[in-house]
Amino acid sequence: MEKITFTPQEGEAVDFYILEQTMIGGVNYLLVTDSGEGDGDALILRDISAPEDVEAVYEIVEDDGTLNAVAAVFEKIMDDVDIIN
Repeated sequence: MEKITFTPQEGEAVDFYILEQTMIGGVNYLLVTDSGEGDGDALILRDISAPEDVEAVYEIVEDDGTLNAVAAVFEKIMDDVDIIN
């Protein structure tokens, strides 16, 4: 599982593990977890990077409609995963 480090604008860097990635409507989404093994808390992140950005910029998906739609896609991609929000 690939590990990535996110550095929030305020606060300390946080490591996440990428479970899956998908593109919907030209927008890249990541399903990440805070645990490299076993059950952990999961988040769905949306790529909000501008084309000229050197590094990817992600934000946590908080809108319920978007969250439910993207979670459903990840559940279809990953047969053995149930996403509870």
